[in-house]
Amino acid sequence: MYRIKYTALVLIGLWLFSCVSEPGGIPEGLSPAQLIQRGQEASDENKFDEALTYYTVLLQKYPENMEIVCAAEYEIAFIHYKQKKYNQARTEFNALLARYDTPDEELLPAQFKILSQIVLAKLDPSIQ
Repeated sequence: MYRIKYTALVLIGLWLFSCVSEPGGIPEGLSPAQLIQRGQEASDENKFDEALTYYTVLLQKYPENMEIVCAAEYEIAFIHYKQKKYNQARTEFNALLARYDTPDEELLPAQFKILSQIVLAKLDPSIQ
């Protein structure tokens, strides 16, 4: 009887593990929009490590999609801002804004430039 229960538990555990292949327990097959949505939900619930995992997966899976990259980089910087890691956030926002200082700026989503500038303006200039 013990072996049957143990075997059943092992099989259930393997089945659950097989449903998850992304880092940090993120279900496989989520679209970029779903990854962003789940990252935002986790961030709203102050589950920052979980949110950062979603955005890191986006950066890893879609490095050539500049709209996704800008969204993920903005959200990562904003999480660090929310965590009061101001120096890190400032560096990340400035790195994102540097993407807009290129001839390809018109191809990038404007909202992340505007939002980054707004957050940077809120940071105390003495925190550098």
